[in-house]
Amino acid sequence: MAVLMDAGEIEKAVDTLAESILGKTTEEVAIVGIRRRGDEVAERVCERLKAAGRSFQFGILDISLYRDDLAHLTENPKLQSSDIPFVVDGAHVILVDDVLFTGRTIRAALDALTDYGRPGKIELAVLIDRGWRELPIQPDYVGKALETERLDEVVVSLRDTDGADAVKLEQKD
Repeated sequence: MAVLMDAGEIEKAVDTLAESILGKTTEEVAIVGIRRRGDEVAERVCERLKAAGRSFQFGILDISLYRDDLAHLTENPKLQSSDIPFVVDGAHVILVDDVLFTGRTIRAALDALTDYGRPGKIELAVLIDRGWRELPIQPDYVGKALETERLDEVVVSLRDTDGADAVKLEQKD
């Protein structure tokens, strides 16, 4: 596996996300991280927003039961809790994930989020955009865009979740 990003490059990508959000928004936003790893990216973005004096809401969304591939999985997904401690109706929500690939995770997140209410606006922030969409979903904020082949696997490891920060590429033939 080739290392595409080290800890410093991941931090720069998080900085890029936070700076973009600060530059494009003026009102209070609700940052919602998608479980597993999107929530850690969201927490890091929130640290930067807080340091910049921006007020925000924070939530975590588990999309396990909203996936469209449940029938194809060899084992049941690990259910974790969502934590949306703010009123979603009318909120400006920024969904945060680690990697945007086909768009199916984001479709599931949109379904899950709207079960909490009707946001006034939803935007998408991703640490890595690797292309190859299957659904018409595009990010509003991107930490880093990577060129990959369709069958490649981008593996994100984050400090709190995995013990270290790295983005690796496993090329598949």
